[in-house]
Amino acid sequence: METIVLGIGETLVRDDRRWSSWADWLGVPPHTLSALVGAAVAQGHDATDALRTLRPGMDVEAAYRARSAAGRGEHLDESDLYQDVRPALGELRAAGVRVVVAGNGSARAGELLRALDLPADLVVTSAEWGVRKPDPEFFARVAEVAEAPPAATLYVGDHPADDLFPAAAAGLRTAHLRRGPYGHWWADHPDVVETAEFRIDALTELVALVRPPGAGAEPAGAGAVGSDAEGTGGEGSGEEEAGGEETDAAGAAREGARRGALRSVR
Repeated sequence: METIVLGIGETLVRDDRRWSSWADWLGVPPHTLSALVGAAVAQGHDATDALRTLRPGMDVEAAYRARSAAGRGEHLDESDLYQDVRPALGELRAAGVRVVVAGNGSARAGELLRALDLPADLVVTSAEWGVRKPDPEFFARVAEVAEAPPAATLYVGDHPADDLFPAAAAGLRTAHLRRGPYGHWWADHPDVVETAEFRIDALTELVALVRPPGAGAEPAGAGAVGSDAEGTGGEGSGEEEAGGEETDAAGAAREGARRGALRSVR
C-alpha cells in the first residue's frame, strides 16, 4: 500500500459537536435530533434528512450560512478527533505511506482541519474541490492526489454509499471502518462484506496493511469484524426487556428492510 486516503466525518472527526450545535440552533433536545439521525441511517437515508424531519422543507445550506452569519458556525479542535487518529496517521507516515484526508465538508472545515496540523500529506474537502461524495468525479480527484496507482491506494471510510461503493467502483482498494452510525449499522450487510477488501474497528489497524503479507489485518471475508448486527434500540432503550426475544420471522423482515434500504442508496 503506497497511499491511504481517509474520509472526515466519523472517520477522523466525531460528529457529536455537529449534531449538538444543530439541535441548539433548532431549539430541540440533542437526544431528539440524535434519534432522528439514527432513524435516517437505519433507513439508508442521508443523515441531514433528520433536520428536514424537524423542519420540513428546510434548506440546510441556507441554514448553515445563517448559523455562520450569527457566529454559530463550524468549530473543530483536538477534542473532536477520535483518539486513534494521530497515532495511526503518524505511524503510517513513519512507514513511508502517503496519507491523504479527503472527504465531504465545507471550506471552513478544511481550514479547521489543516489548523490541527494532522500528520497527513494533504487535507482537502469536497467544497474545496467543488464536488461531493459519492460523485465519481470526487474519487477521480482522489486517484489524482494519491500519487499512486489505484491498486496501491486504499480509501478508508464508514459510509457504504458515500465511501465504500464509489471508491471500489473507481478501482481503489477499500477499507470499511465500523465507526459512527453508518459504520456500525451497515457493517454486516452482505453488500458491505462483499465489497470491502478490509473491515476494521480502529484506524490503528491500518498500520498492519502496509507490512509484508502475513502481518496485515484480516481480509473482510475472513471476519475482520464481528458478525453481531447492531439493533435499533440505543443504550438503555429497554427494547429487549420490553419485547422479549425477536421471532425468526420478525428478524428476517427487519433484516430484509435493512438490505433494501442500503441498496436504495447504492
